[in-house]
Amino acid sequence: MNTFAIPKFGAQMGNGSVLDKVTPDMAHIVNTYWGRFPPMDTKMNQILGVFTFVIMVISLCGNGMVVFIFGSTKSLRTPANLLVLNLAFSDFCMMASQSPIMIINFYFETWILGPLWCDIYAICGSMFGFISIWSMCMIALDRYNVIVKGMSGRPMTVSLALAKIAIIWLFATFWTLMPMIGWSRYVPEGNLTACSIDYMTRDWNPRSYLITYSLCVYYTPLFLICYSYWFIIAAVAAHEKAMREQAKKMNVKSLRSSEDCDKSAEAKLAKVALTTISLWFMAWTPYLIICYFGLFKIEGLTPTATIWGATFAKTSAVYNPIVYGISHPKYRLVLKEKCPSLVCGSTEEQKPTNSDNQTVSDAETAA
Repeated sequence: MNTFAIPKFGAQMGNGSVLDKVTPDMAHIVNTYWGRFPPMDTKMNQILGVFTFVIMVISLCGNGMVVFIFGSTKSLRTPANLLVLNLAFSDFCMMASQSPIMIINFYFETWILGPLWCDIYAICGSMFGFISIWSMCMIALDRYNVIVKGMSGRPMTVSLALAKIAIIWLFATFWTLMPMIGWSRYVPEGNLTACSIDYMTRDWNPRSYLITYSLCVYYTPLFLICYSYWFIIAAVAAHEKAMREQAKKMNVKSLRSSEDCDKSAEAKLAKVALTTISLWFMAWTPYLIICYFGLFKIEGLTPTATIWGATFAKTSAVYNPIVYGISHPKYRLVLKEKCPSLVCGSTEEQKPTNSDNQTVSDAETAA
């Protein structure tokens, strides 16, 4: 039996619409709303397929490198970096579980893998998206704890980091399995090449799930992240201002010591985390808007818009290794050792100069 035979399409409307390419086993879960639109152009499917392949390669290589370096380098296996490792692993799994299936369906221009794989695909996309954003949220809260609370904050330990990771995975599993037991359901997207939660049905069941899930996976982490970085930025700005004012009073160039350089390094890591988080929200916000268009029955939603939104959301798994490769100080040092051709720019870390140390010493004596 030829497993890769071209599927037999079961025309549902016979009017040249998207639904003409629905396979018989998928017909019962496709929303008839999409029947008003013509099939997406073959060239657009090809463009989407190539784009998906490119981001898949970049993401798998980049996140694979992050997992390898953070996992194999003892100096990077800190409790806080376990959250970074979890984020990279989640992003790797996101692309590994989503992109090959999307490419296959772009080739056939419809979902050909049946309802079971539609559920599996949607579960993986939802789960790894959930894990990624909450890993970023925990990273932001850790930066807040280190920079804002300082010595008064609870130190991150391996057991605490592993507990946070376990809770993230448990909650992700809970939310992504709910549609399988009756709270909403997983259905094909508008152009039938990807699957997601049902945001087109007007019943209260799927609507309540989408509203609750978006609160849990988007608005809550967004609030916690904004809260964390509001105080992080304020603390860093206040510290720098105090340093400048004290240096000006003492008529010296700098008061920076080794401790201050450590604080500066923490601020740099906070900037890295803020960048990755911002890119995640840039990638997923358009897709959330698409879901709300369906939820609130707003006109203008098309199959092309839904698939581009779903595809663009996957780019969230591409940004992180690039940002770490450019900005994370210790990661760049190890990357230079193991893969020097992938490093751009200098990997030198800021160190206090002898004159800085002398200035600090003089300042302490004067005090």
